[in-house]
Amino acid sequence: MATPLPEERPTLTLVPPVADAPVFKDEPAGPKRLDSVRKVAGHTNRVAQLALLPHTLRGYRELGRRWLTRFRDDYPQLIASTDRAIRDAVGDVHSEAKLKERRAELRDEYRRHRLTFTGKSAGVAGAVAGGVGFGAVTGSLWLDLVAGLGAWGLGAFHGRDRSQPDTDTVLGLPADDTIRGHGSVTLTDLPEGAKPVPIRRAETPQQAAVCVLLAMVAENVPVVEVWDMERQPWGWQCKVRVGENTPEAIIAKAGGLETRFDLPTNGVRPQPMVERRACAILRLVEGNPFATAPGLPYRAPKSISITDKSRLGTSVGGDPLEAALAGVMGLVVAASGGGKTGMLQAIGEVTTACYDNITIDLDPHGDGLEDLYDAVRVTGRSHQQIENVLLFFLMLSKGRARLRAKLGMGKKWKISKEHPHFTVIFDEFPKGSELAKRLAFELLLVGRKEAVTLIIASQGGTKLYLGENIAQMIALKAVGPCKVGDTRAVFGDGAVAEGWLPHKLSPATDTDPKDAGHVFVQGVPGMADEPIEYAIHPTPSDTLRKLAAERRDAGLVEPDQDSLRAMADVDLPDLGTALPRLLTWEQLLRLCDADPAEGAAAEGSARVTVEDAVAVMEKRGVDRMKTEALLLALRDYEGAYDHWTVDGLKTRLKEAGAGAPETLGRLGDEQNPRGYKLAKLTALL
Repeated sequence: MATPLPEERPTLTLVPPVADAPVFKDEPAGPKRLDSVRKVAGHTNRVAQLALLPHTLRGYRELGRRWLTRFRDDYPQLIASTDRAIRDAVGDVHSEAKLKERRAELRDEYRRHRLTFTGKSAGVAGAVAGGVGFGAVTGSLWLDLVAGLGAWGLGAFHGRDRSQPDTDTVLGLPADDTIRGHGSVTLTDLPEGAKPVPIRRAETPQQAAVCVLLAMVAENVPVVEVWDMERQPWGWQCKVRVGENTPEAIIAKAGGLETRFDLPTNGVRPQPMVERRACAILRLVEGNPFATAPGLPYRAPKSISITDKSRLGTSVGGDPLEAALAGVMGLVVAASGGGKTGMLQAIGEVTTACYDNITIDLDPHGDGLEDLYDAVRVTGRSHQQIENVLLFFLMLSKGRARLRAKLGMGKKWKISKEHPHFTVIFDEFPKGSELAKRLAFELLLVGRKEAVTLIIASQGGTKLYLGENIAQMIALKAVGPCKVGDTRAVFGDGAVAEGWLPHKLSPATDTDPKDAGHVFVQGVPGMADEPIEYAIHPTPSDTLRKLAAERRDAGLVEPDQDSLRAMADVDLPDLGTALPRLLTWEQLLRLCDADPAEGAAAEGSARVTVEDAVAVMEKRGVDRMKTEALLLALRDYEGAYDHWTVDGLKTRLKEAGAGAPETLGRLGDEQNPRGYKLAKLTALL
């Protein structure tokens, strides 16, 4: 009996276990047929690419397309167009007969053309086939080889890739995903051989864009794109982009472009875009672009603030010209007939409607704001009046500078009903006296922060007119029809190249207003400084007179007593020349023949005494004085009081409405003397 083997001893056998034996599936012995086909096709394509076979096939396809195009020669299109014209002319016997004759002629010409072209093609094909056949019959290997190479080279040449890589591809940049503008037309869109035509022949925006681009190309303007073409009541408007330099080239070629477009003088009006240096808004003006602009809005008396934006005019693109005139020093320049008075009246119409502004009108030669006279608080025409007014407001601004801290206003004067703004309009500035010009210049330097602004107007903007190179230091500049030198003096030496073109505007004549009242404006608060033309609202004289009377009847704004009292605490400026005596507000009103404030003292010597009493109290910085002390102060102030008595002073002040002296409370060493208080005397003025 055999001894059993231990379980840990492995069994000796030459046959592996079933689990370890490899399992073989039924698979083909060779590679898959589909992979073999793909591999062969890949090798074939690579060989074909190396041999330029795709180029050759593409070349013969291109040659066939050219042959077919020449074979047809646009005759089918012409015949189809004539057929459409015949259908459209149904009912017009004469036109229909002529069109049918034309169609018959086209068909005959097409038939003759096909026969001729087919004959020529057959001749060329026969010559080629004869050469190849001769080589094949004679068995010349070299001739067959040359013919084959020639056929291959001809196809490869005409089938070559003619596309040029763009800049992004050459530089390795990512593809440009930007979208062309609405209705964009570029140089590649221009018809071959097309020539410029007058813009009035364009009927659609696309045709107008092509017309603009053709004219630009003809004038050698480097414009590469035209888009956003729009029909306007006055002409066409679009945007253009130059490929090099700036839109200055359009401005330089404006005259030639006007000829290309068949437009009137100044009919091409480019406006460079601030946000895109290479682009400009181009306006092709055939009519009046401001014909549909809204008129002057009605502003009731004391209905607006000088800090509010108010509409003064309209741009050539239809946008409003709105400005807040608080703290804005201004310069208005326009030649004779340029509408300067209308511009100033538009400003004055706004300032006289404010509840927190006082308008002052100065003009040494003309009639200033003219029809707004009744709404103006102070009007100065003589040199004496103008000099005194400017000195008064220079000192008032100086007093306000010291007063701001006491009133807690901060770094600039806070405008309100109680502390109003002053707008001084100085027309015909070059005709003012030398002292008036100097005082105006000083006021330009310090008045803005104190809410005392000056707007000067002149027929020119150069040093010859203004006396100093101050044009570019003034914030708000409005320039109408003028000389090119004025444009550069006001807007800068490079202004013309940047599109500031007021010198291209035409001043009015006796019978034609032309461009009077049209301006280019810079420095309007809250608006970008863009070289765009505006038209100031024209307002009839009778309308302005009615508005002025209405505002006068509602009561004119008066200065605040805080500012008037602060003037007594400051010294006169040292200008190197003699200055007139600083007047009080009431004295200034009387000098300029202005109406006294409501509730003021009566006219005459009694009023003068009250004014002088107020002046000496303010100068000494006191708010009350004994009657005897007041008389002594008046004697020091004015020699006319040297022979006055205390009783005479009491009588004169009583006539003015001050009444009898009142108790003043403790004053110095005295417990309760009698005299006059500054507040009561000031209230009389």
